[in-house]
Amino acid sequence: MVRTQIELTETQAKAVKSAAKEEGTSVAEVIRRAVERMAEGRPKIGAQERTRKTIEIAGKFRSGKTDVSRKHDKYLAEAYEG
Repeated sequence: MVRTQIELTETQAKAVKSAAKEEGTSVAEVIRRAVERMAEGRPKIGAQERTRKTIEIAGKFRSGKTDVSRKHDKYLAEAYEG
């Protein structure tokens, strides 16, 4: 393990201490778990590669709708509802 020193706001420190108490573990372990969750959620590719892939797929799919540019909010809301 690598020893690291960080500074937290009062609110953050209280939240971490509270979580550690509830979980019956150390503050350090709560922070390690939070960092691990953050690291797992990060994209595995870099920003340039992600941009390249995004541009590459642009225009490859068809919805069959001719008014998407005008009603995109409506269609997006419907997609999230369904």
